[in-house]
Amino acid sequence: MTVLFPFDVGTSCPVLLAPMAGITDLPFRRVVAGFGASLVVSEMVASEDMVRARPSTRAKAELGVADGQTAVQLAGREAHWMAEAARMMAGQGARIIDINMGCPAKKVVGGLSGSALMRDLDHALRLIDAVVGAVDVPVTLKTRLGWDDDCLNAPELARRAAGAGVRMVTIHGRTRCQFYKGQADWSAIAPVVQAVNVPVVANGDITSPHAARQALMQSGAAGVMVGRGAQGRPWRLAQIAAVLAGQPVPPAPQGADLVALVGAHYEAILGFYGRDLGLRVARKHLGWYAEAAGGGASARRAVLTATAPAQVLALLPDLLTPDQEAAA
Repeated sequence: MTVLFPFDVGTSCPVLLAPMAGITDLPFRRVVAGFGASLVVSEMVASEDMVRARPSTRAKAELGVADGQTAVQLAGREAHWMAEAARMMAGQGARIIDINMGCPAKKVVGGLSGSALMRDLDHALRLIDAVVGAVDVPVTLKTRLGWDDDCLNAPELARRAAGAGVRMVTIHGRTRCQFYKGQADWSAIAPVVQAVNVPVVANGDITSPHAARQALMQSGAAGVMVGRGAQGRPWRLAQIAAVLAGQPVPPAPQGADLVALVGAHYEAILGFYGRDLGLRVARKHLGWYAEAAGGGASARRAVLTATAPAQVLALLPDLLTPDQEAAA
């Protein structure tokens, strides 16, 4: 069966960047997109908060919808607010609206949003109908296998969503009650693939080209979505895509190239959030870059406790140089 993606995949098997709260902000998505990604998805945005423009959503409101392959992910529990937020984002240039029905966080589920909607498919479909009816751009859905092992209803949700006009479904290979524990079950995504005639994307624990191949083989999915595997390695999506396409794998940046990349990302974070908040937001990314590069503990401590941007930039070469003693 041939499936058509609602965007230009650029390859036979697209590799997408997963939405991750507090991580896939505009500066990070732009770094990943710079290496080449079939699609990048914004952090989850609460639909009502977005429409009402509450202060907590203002940073997320700068979603970079004009950047090209960008989808805006919305969450909510009321059809009116979901439709209004989708209409607003499409009006600002979003290429795709993605509906979150997979977030397992207690504060989201407690508000009857995210993966809580898998416990009430009729209500979930009312939200989907509202969003699809509100916009002309493609609407996609991201969800999980089900609420728990006794409620594995992703195939039914996907089938009904596709019937309502959803153009792509991404499945994280865990239930809500698993959160992120254990191993993602890619084979459990196969029934979803068999239930619909729209593209299904496999998500969960896809951190390497080998994992991507296994996920595709076990699920029969048409593409993969990478989340935590991109932390500290924004080039990882491009490497996975190259392997899946049978092309030479682009090398990871090293030395001066890596320092320049991380420095530019760091300055983009400060520019986006402002100095004080930016310093705090940047620390997790710097820690992931250091871990990926094998940097030493002393250099990491110095960078993560630095309070001046110039000091951080000056320390990057040490942070991103493999620790020879640890390697030995």
